[in-house]
Amino acid sequence: METSTPGEVAEVVEVAQAIHGTVSAVIEGKPEAVDLAVTALLAESHLLIEDVPGVGKTMLAKSVARAIDCTVRRIQFTPDLLPSDITGVAIWNGTGFEFKPGGIFASIVIGDEINRASPKTQSALLEAMEERRVSVDGASHDLPRPFMVIATQNPIEMEGTYPLPEAQRDRFGLRISMGYPSTEAEVAMLDRHGEVEPLDDLVPVTDAATVMRCVSIARRVFVHQRLKSYLVAIIDATRTHPETRLGASPRAGLQLLRAAKTRAAISGRNYVIPEDISSLAVPSLAHRVLLTTQAQLSGRSSEEVVETALHAVPVTGHR
Repeated sequence: METSTPGEVAEVVEVAQAIHGTVSAVIEGKPEAVDLAVTALLAESHLLIEDVPGVGKTMLAKSVARAIDCTVRRIQFTPDLLPSDITGVAIWNGTGFEFKPGGIFASIVIGDEINRASPKTQSALLEAMEERRVSVDGASHDLPRPFMVIATQNPIEMEGTYPLPEAQRDRFGLRISMGYPSTEAEVAMLDRHGEVEPLDDLVPVTDAATVMRCVSIARRVFVHQRLKSYLVAIIDATRTHPETRLGASPRAGLQLLRAAKTRAAISGRNYVIPEDISSLAVPSLAHRVLLTTQAQLSGRSSEEVVETALHAVPVTGHR
C-alpha cells in the first residue's frame, strides 16, 4: 500500500480542524477530550466517554455527531432495553419476514449510559462494533460507513449500573474521562449557554464520504518497523506488569496503531513519530487493563499502571 501524500494529509488536517472548532464551540475548556474524539472519528474507531453525570459526556457525543452530515441514532440504554431494540428484528408482513433495522443502523450511534443496560443487551453491540455488520435470524446486514459508536458511561459504583464485560470494553478504541471544567471554562459556559441550547446553532462541517476518505488517508500513514516494535513492547509491558491480571489484547495494539496514524495525519505528517504512540497509550489501553486485587486495594488506577508500563519501554522498543 502506498504511503499517503502530503497533499492528502493536508485534507485530513483541514477536516479535523473544522470538526474540532465546531465541537469546541459547544464543549468549553476540554481541548484534550475534543482532540481524542476527533482522533477516534477519523480512525473509524469507537469512543467510550466515562465520568460522573453532568460533565458533558452526552453533549460531546452529540456535538461530534452533528458536525458531520450523516445518519445519527441515539440509544438510551436502560435495564429493560432488549437486544432486538439495538440490532433489529424480522417481522412477518403477511407474505414473508421483513427485517426492521434497530438503533445500531446509523453512521454514528450514540449509546447513552451504556452500562445501565443488562450484559445481555450490551453484548448485542459486539458483532456490530467489530465486524460492522449485524446478524439476525441467520441473515447478515451491513452497517453504513463510517460506523462509530460513541458510548457514555457512569462510574460503576453508581446505583443501577452494570460493569461492561471485558470483550465489550476491548472494542472501544479510546476512552475519555471528561472531568470537571476549570472555573474560567465553567463561567464561559454560563455566559454562552445560559439562555440558548448550544447544539441549536451547530451545523455540519463535513460529510460521511469525506470522513471515509480521511480514514483511508490516515490508514496509509507510514510507520517505521522500529516504531511497530515499540508499540508491541508497550502492549507486552501491560501484560507482564506485576499489578495487572489482564493486559492489553492484540486488538488493542492494532487500534492503537490506527489511532497513532490518525494523530500523525491530524498533525500534518504522513509518518508516525514516537509521541503519536505514547500520547495515546493511556486513553487507548487503560480501559482494557484489569488490575490485581492487591493493586485495587492499594488505590492504584489502570491509568497509573499503563503509565508505568509505558515509561518502562524505551523508544527503541526493546526493554
